[in-house]
Amino acid sequence: MLQPIERLQLLQKLLKIERDEDFNQYKEYFSRNNINYRKQNGVTWYPVIITNTEIGLGEYLTLDIERTTNHNEPHQFTGGKNAALFSNTHEDAQPVNGIIKVINPNKIRLSLNIDELPDWCDDGKLGINLLFDENSYREMNIALEKVINASNNRLATLRDIMYGIIPPTFNRIDNPVFIDRLNKSQNEAVQKIIAAQAIAIIHGPPGTGKTTTLVQAIRQTLKTEKQILVCSSSNTAVDLLTEKLHREGINVLRLGNPARISEEVLMNTLDAKMAAHESYKELKKYRKTAEEYFRMAGKYKRTFGREEREQRQLLYAEGRKILNDARALEDYIFDDQFDKAQVIACTPVVSAGKMMRNKHFSTVFIDEAAQALEPMCWIPVTRSDRVIFAGDHFQLPPTVKSRQAETEGLSITLFEQCMRLQNISIMLNIQYRMNELIMNFSNKKFYKNELIADISVKDHVLSYNADEYILNAPIDFIDTAGCGYNEITNPESLSIANPEEAQLLIKHLKLLLEQYVQGNKTGHEITIGIISPYKEQVQYITTKIDEDEELKRFRSCIAIKTVDGFQGQERDVIYISLVRSNDLREIGFLNDIRRMNVALTRARKKLVVIGDSATLANHPFYKDFLDYIESINAYKSAWEFMG
Repeated sequence: MLQPIERLQLLQKLLKIERDEDFNQYKEYFSRNNINYRKQNGVTWYPVIITNTEIGLGEYLTLDIERTTNHNEPHQFTGGKNAALFSNTHEDAQPVNGIIKVINPNKIRLSLNIDELPDWCDDGKLGINLLFDENSYREMNIALEKVINASNNRLATLRDIMYGIIPPTFNRIDNPVFIDRLNKSQNEAVQKIIAAQAIAIIHGPPGTGKTTTLVQAIRQTLKTEKQILVCSSSNTAVDLLTEKLHREGINVLRLGNPARISEEVLMNTLDAKMAAHESYKELKKYRKTAEEYFRMAGKYKRTFGREEREQRQLLYAEGRKILNDARALEDYIFDDQFDKAQVIACTPVVSAGKMMRNKHFSTVFIDEAAQALEPMCWIPVTRSDRVIFAGDHFQLPPTVKSRQAETEGLSITLFEQCMRLQNISIMLNIQYRMNELIMNFSNKKFYKNELIADISVKDHVLSYNADEYILNAPIDFIDTAGCGYNEITNPESLSIANPEEAQLLIKHLKLLLEQYVQGNKTGHEITIGIISPYKEQVQYITTKIDEDEELKRFRSCIAIKTVDGFQGQERDVIYISLVRSNDLREIGFLNDIRRMNVALTRARKKLVVIGDSATLANHPFYKDFLDYIESINAYKSAWEFMG
C-alpha cells in the first residue's frame, strides 16, 4: 500500500493525465459537432442577444445575455464556469471570455475582464459556448501541493488521520443531545460529529434523510463555532443546504452561483446581500457621481488649451477619488457580509477563490463527498481544522474521463478511503422514500440488508385497487428479449439509443396514466421520472413525448434525464430505459452498478425497468436483479404490450 506522500504524488500525475484527456475530449467535441448538436446538448446557446451592459462589482464589465429561441431547454451552463461570447458572422472575431455570475433558465449574467465590447457585438448572430474548465484543475493541483508539503501542522495531522497513519479521536460527551425530529441513527450521526476531533462521516443511503441530518449537525456545531464552511462539488447540493439552513434561521452566505433559482437561495448570494445592505445606496451614488465626472472629463478634446487640459485632469482626479471612496465602501460592505455569515456555502473551487484567500475554519462540512475527486476534497480541507463528510459511496461516483487515470486510482475518493477507518462513520438506516420491494434489491446488494423502510412508505403504491394492475404493483421489469429491439449508435455523438424500446416505454406510460386518471379521486398530481444512461435515448424520448398529443396535458409532471440528472431527486413513478440490446451482449455504461443503484432508488411508489434480459443476464449484477424480479413476480414480457 502506498504511503500518503506517494499516493498524493500519484494523484498529481493522474490529475495531469485527466486534465489532458478532458481537454482533448472538449476540443474533439467542439470540432466534431455542429452548432445545432451543441445546442441540443446544452453547451452552446445560439442565437442570443445582449440585453444589458454595466460595470459590476470589482469594476468588471457585466453582460446580461438572453437566448431568443429554445427557451427552457436543459443546458450545462452553471455559475462559476467559464463561457465565451462568439459571433457567427465574423469568422475572424476573437470570442470574448468571461465567468458566469448568475444563471437563469434562459438568461446568463457574464462577468468579463475587459473595458468595452468589440464592435462585432453590434452585428447580431451572437452565441455563447461553455469553455474548458482549467481553473478546477489548477486549484486541485495547488491543494495537493499544500497537502504534500504539510509538516508539523494541522493539515499534516488531518492527512495522516485520513490515510490511517494516526487513529482518529473523539471527545467524550456526557450529556448527548437528542433532537426530536431525528431518528435514532440520525441522532447518533449528529453525536458522532459533535464528538469528532478531526473527522466524522454521515453515510446516507437513498431516502434516509442525509441532508436533514447534516443541517441539524451544522446547527449544533454553530453553538460552539462562530462560522463554518459548507461545500459540495454539486451546485444543486449547495443550494439545497443553503435553502434548508436559511429556513432554520441560520445566516448563510452563498458564494458562487446558484443552480436552483429559488428565493431562499438568491437572497443568500453575495450580490443580493450587498444590494440589501444599508450602505449600498450610498455606494451606488458614489459610482454614479464618479461616472459623471469621467463623462465630463471625456468631453475635453486634445486640441483644447492648457486651461481645459487642467480642468480635465481635475475632473479625472475627482472621479478617481470618488471611485476610491466607492471601493473602500464596497470593501466595507463585503467584509461586513462575511463577518455576519454563520455559514459560508460554496463549491470547493469557489472556496479557493480570492474572496476566501485569508479565511480559515474550525470545521468544514463536505456534502456528496463520495462524488468528488480526492484532489477536489482537499481544496476545502486545506482551509479547516476538522472535516465532516456526508455522502454514499454506493451511489454516483466521481466522473473520470481518462481510462488510464481511472484504472490507476483517480476514481478512489477521499470519502471511500476514510470509510475504511474504524469508528468514524454512522450509516443512516431508516429510509422514508421507497416501497419496501423497490428498496430491497439495492438493500441486499449495497447495504448488507441494514436499511429499514419506514412504516409510512413500506407498502405505499399508486393504487390499492386490485383491478388497477399497473398501479398496484410497485415494480415491473419489461423484458424486450426476442423482440428485435436493437440499439443504434449516433455517428456524431457516439451515444446510443433504442427507438423501439422508447416507444414501448411511452406506450406503458400512457396505460399507467390512463389507469391513474380513471382511478384518481384525490386530485394529487402524479410525478414521473424517465431515466436512461444514454443521452441519445433521453433526447429521443423527450422528442417523442413532446410530439405526443395525449401526453401534452401531463408534460409538466414528467422529467426525462440521464442518471446523473436525478441524483438526490425522487418521483412517484420512475421509468428506466436500459437501451442496450446487441448480439455481443455488451452493456457499456450499465457496468457502472453504482449509477444503476441511483436509478433504481429514485421511485417512491412505482418502478418500471425496461431492458433486454438476453443482453443483460451475462453480468452478475443484472442476473441477480432478474432473479429478484422473478422472486417478487414482477416479470413482464414486452409481447404483453404489443398490438
